[in-house]
Amino acid sequence: MMRIKHLDAERHVLAVTVDNEAGILARIAGMFTARGYNIDSLTVADISENHQVSRITIVTHGPPAVIDQIRAQLERLVPVHKVIDLTEMGAHVERELALVKVAGTGDSRVEALRLADVFRAKVVDTTTSSFVFELTGTPEKLDSFIALMRELGLVEVGRTGIVGMMRGAEAA
Repeated sequence: MMRIKHLDAERHVLAVTVDNEAGILARIAGMFTARGYNIDSLTVADISENHQVSRITIVTHGPPAVIDQIRAQLERLVPVHKVIDLTEMGAHVERELALVKVAGTGDSRVEALRLADVFRAKVVDTTTSSFVFELTGTPEKLDSFIALMRELGLVEVGRTGIVGMMRGAEAA
């Protein structure tokens, strides 16, 4: 996939509300692929009690004109109800979850636990030679934790992708 490399490229978080139907995710991903846009992060979840509506959170990069084009193309897809650019809307909260497996004994094991405490990571599995930590926060926080764990015996990482929401009492 072609990656957009412009000096004015900006990171945007898009919240897309769609009908929860087979093939919608493939249609959205296909739209990005066909136009050479990159998806940095993608999460999908059912958000309605009757399981008829889902929310797709997409993180992408591009100059303002490309972001406008992405929004317009998404809005044209029939099962799409609403496209909100959280980045343009203002103050919003972003979070991501990671599971981080670290192997080690002795001092490196103690240091991994100490750093996990500093980052507020939770131990969700442990053996005599490894830990699995659960960590939530901004992508930058997760990146920092993972970088430190690389030096201590990082084995494996699983990340959920970003979810975001506007601040305040109103829905986006």
